Amino acid sequence: MGEHGQDASGPDFSLGVAVAEVAEGAILRGRVGEEAAMLIRRGDDCHFVGAACTHYQGPLADGLVVGETIRCPWHHACFSLRDGRALRAPALDPIPCWRAERRGEHVFAAERIDPDARVRPPPPPALGRVVIVGGGPAGLAAARTLRDEGFSGALTIVSADADAPYDRPNLSKDYLAGAAPEDWLPLRPSAFYEERRIELRLATRAAALDLAQSSVLLETGERLRYDALLLATGARPVRLQAPGADRPHVHCLRSLADCRAIIAAAKASPSALVIGASFIGLEAAAALRERGLEVHVVAPDTTPMQKTFGDALGRAARAVHEAHGVVFHLGETVASIGEREAVLSGGATIATDLVVVGVGVRPALELAEQAGLATDRGVLVDEYLQTSAPGVFAAGDIARWRDHRTGERIRIEHFVTAERQGETAARNILGRREAFEAPPFFWSRHFDLVISYVGHAPAWERVEIDGDVAQRDCAVSYFSGDRKLAVATIGRDLDSLRAEVEFEQSSGA
Repeated sequence: MGEHGQDASGPDFSLGVAVAEVAEGAILRGRVGEEAAMLIRRGDDCHFVGAACTHYQGPLADGLVVGETIRCPWHHACFSLRDGRALRAPALDPIPCWRAERRGEHVFAAERIDPDARVRPPPPPALGRVVIVGGGPAGLAAARTLRDEGFSGALTIVSADADAPYDRPNLSKDYLAGAAPEDWLPLRPSAFYEERRIELRLATRAAALDLAQSSVLLETGERLRYDALLLATGARPVRLQAPGADRPHVHCLRSLADCRAIIAAAKASPSALVIGASFIGLEAAAALRERGLEVHVVAPDTTPMQKTFGDALGRAARAVHEAHGVVFHLGETVASIGEREAVLSGGATIATDLVVVGVGVRPALELAEQAGLATDRGVLVDEYLQTSAPGVFAAGDIARWRDHRTGERIRIEHFVTAERQGETAARNILGRREAFEAPPFFWSRHFDLVISYVGHAPAWERVEIDGDVAQRDCAVSYFSGDRKLAVATIGRDLDSLRAEVEFEQSSGA
């Protein structure tokens, strides 16, 4: 993917560009020396920044300028035009940024700006130690933000996972398909934790919270004191309730360990049965098909991903899968699983050596419930992501907050939302009082079909389709009355970004 944002051609900005040649709001592609860069003009201000998103190297020149930021068209990362900082996940690293120097009618890219040189508000004096329970995207994003924002106290991540935080979306996409090596997965190299003084306790479970004593009790018996606590315990896969579902060739896909086990099994299996036709199930089906396995998908739905995307996009996704040889058994469930076959509710038998179950997840609420935190199908948090206990925050799959657009409480199981909540929670631990208002966003890939989705529409009254779904050029909007709840796009990255901005600027009823 990297070549899209790395084309170091065009004018060398270090040699100067005539300001009159750059239109207001335009993005001029070029370079600074041998490094791909962009010149963005906003009124009298000119900004020189790198051309590639630091997430998946997306082409920022094809993105959207919003105020003093540039947003990536692929996965909606957001960067400052002033200093290159990554302001919003999924990007965690800054892009290069150069000081703009005006000389007469020309502007030049001068020295590089250090994003860490900015002045930060001091953290609260009583904040000596922060403990984060959960080593997923929210936990890592929070730890990184705490350090980036100047917190120098003790910082511990307690993670039940044996692997350091990794790129979970890749588990059902390129990595499972064999197109990405495992060393692409870590969100941070191991040296990052040592350099940033982040104590990373892997394969370690938190057994209980003691709110009165401001401590976390580990299963080892050790007690960790905290001045602020972030709960980011994530979710667990829903287990299939059918005879034979506990057989060793039946797998869920949630962790890196799960994915490794599926890959190992796929190397010795000519066929796979995927149970579930939502995102994880269908992405896994595509990945296993790309590995050359015969793939069958069983689900009770009449159309794949219908509950989220509706009929039109669901049918399009099914057509793409079928064109690549995936066989669907819709309107069916699995009645039982044998050693080398599965029996469906309709009586049919499917021969298979590998079963992957993707029928949803449930938030891991045990710690919060045991501690007496307010919960209701998630951990209830306010607009600052603080729970019912002062100094205790929650983010990611477990957090249930009030959507500022609809006024309703929602809980989202998206990787990018978890990261963004981790960032916001960290700043609020530091006393910034920043409301979480970022619209949910995710993307789903099925062979060469990529669907981007922004907003939240658990139910809708009508759908408007602009463009042609079959031609993979469309924006699908979901409405409740006159209120637009969400937008799904294929081949229209700018429309997706504009929808995100529209949702950010709209207020609740």
